[in-house]
Amino acid sequence: MTDSQPDPQPSSHPEHARRIESSALKGLAHPLRMAIYDALAKYGPQTATTLADRLGESSGSTSYHLRQLARHDFIRQVEGGTGGRKKWWERIPGAVTVPSRNESRDSASHAAADFVIREWNRSSARALEDFVIGSTDEDRLSAEWLEAADNTTSYLHLTSDQLAEVAKRFHDTTQNLIDEFRGRNDPGSRPVQIQFNAFPLIDGEETPS
Repeated sequence: MTDSQPDPQPSSHPEHARRIESSALKGLAHPLRMAIYDALAKYGPQTATTLADRLGESSGSTSYHLRQLARHDFIRQVEGGTGGRKKWWERIPGAVTVPSRNESRDSASHAAADFVIREWNRSSARALEDFVIGSTDEDRLSAEWLEAADNTTSYLHLTSDQLAEVAKRFHDTTQNLIDEFRGRNDPGSRPVQIQFNAFPLIDGEETPS
């Protein structure tokens, strides 16, 4: 998973990515904690109250799960806060990676990794679906935003090594560009999700040797 997109896959990650160890992975594998972490990644710093309003939960529940995420170093309090007594929380910057099944040592770790990957993929799919649906509502997105957006799908026949090479070269090419814009909050900007998915089609057949 990269910092700009909570959509982890167990391979082809940036070399500097934080590797989520088993105990932290199990701590993350909870529906509300996943939703909180996702919201902080998408929308920036939040309080327990703003998260509760966004996710339809109680502030007591979001406050508890915020502390659990902080205990595993997924999030942190915003330095200096933003005034008032409320605590503001943010996602700790940097890419993270989820171990593959072959690297997980026990069934609980397997289940946690599967859950985290599945939920992040669902979140990405929902964001794209919401955009497609919302793009028909002129009150939600202007023509300028619709023209700036892009959704491209390519189909290739690749070996596993070639697929890994495509993913690596994509990360190498885009990382500097993403770093250039990360952390900016210019007037007129809004949260944007950038997706890159490269995977074998399950119902496809491997070309014989």
